[in-house]
Amino acid sequence: MTSFLIGAHTNRSIPTEWKDDADRDCPFCRIIAGEMPSTRLYEDDKVIAILDILPLRRGHTLVIPKAHYSRVSELPSEYASAVGQAVTKVAHGLTKALGNTALNVVCNQEYAQAVPHVHYHIIPAPSFDSSARAEPSEKAKENGRVLSQREMHQREFESRDELDEDEGKALAVRIRASL
Repeated sequence: MTSFLIGAHTNRSIPTEWKDDADRDCPFCRIIAGEMPSTRLYEDDKVIAILDILPLRRGHTLVIPKAHYSRVSELPSEYASAVGQAVTKVAHGLTKALGNTALNVVCNQEYAQAVPHVHYHIIPAPSFDSSARAEPSEKAKENGRVLSQREMHQREFESRDELDEDEGKALAVRIRASL
């Protein structure tokens, strides 16, 4: 009986009244429509991946479904699958382009979600290579006192700079070549 009920709803279109009206003013929807600039790394019929304009670290990328859904818990399976495939592909490209296999992959729902449109962050972990730009999290001590994880995260957030357009374009070329 249960499989019959589930089967009756497979591939059913989502009624428009169930969707959020926020897509009219959504910055990600505007980027997808080409109304706002972005540095695109990857795109297919269901997903785009762009460099974050306020990156936590160099290479911080957002993977965004082209359909507007505010909550990952409401994302249709065909978009969830496409996003998952794109996250894997872009993560691979990032690790090759940056020479750093350590990543954080994060998706927020409502809490800590700055833009109410499903999106995954792929954030390269800090690199402790002295030749690379110093990462804020390398300073685990302040005045001889070890910082708490919350303090380190706060310092890291405060140290964020806007994406330099030229640097973003150059990095995008390297990442795209590694996809």
